[in-house]
Amino acid sequence: MKVILLKDVKGQGKKGEVKEVSEGYYQNFLAKQGLAKLASDSNIKVMDQQKNSEKKKKDNEKAEAQALADKIGELTLQIKGKAGDAGRLFGSITSKQIAEELERQYKITIDKRKMTLDDPIRVLGTTSIPIKLHLGVVATLQVQVTEA
Repeated sequence: MKVILLKDVKGQGKKGEVKEVSEGYYQNFLAKQGLAKLASDSNIKVMDQQKNSEKKKKDNEKAEAQALADKIGELTLQIKGKAGDAGRLFGSITSKQIAEELERQYKITIDKRKMTLDDPIRVLGTTSIPIKLHLGVVATLQVQVTEA
């Protein structure tokens, strides 16, 4: 009996795959749990349409992320901080502060967890910060720290 998996099933396959299973397994487990439906021609066409729409949605998200990455790549974010001798800051600049300043200065909202900042910025000058916007799309933001 051919079925279309509606969710990932351990030992059988991933969501959207067409699998051959026994009738008892389908009736007693897969159908009762809502994990699969029969693989009729109409169900297969519906599944293909859903896959196509998901692919278009993912392509649009990636295109939007790439456009945002291009925009971020052209920016230089200015942050002021109090500094002492040899250009060391009193305190540090964190990814949270960078995200807040990016929102305030350029109206671009980025989650601070997407920024790859190993250690907080503790010196004056320009620092490049990679930002993961989407799978395979990474923007580089220039942050210039000046003395207040």
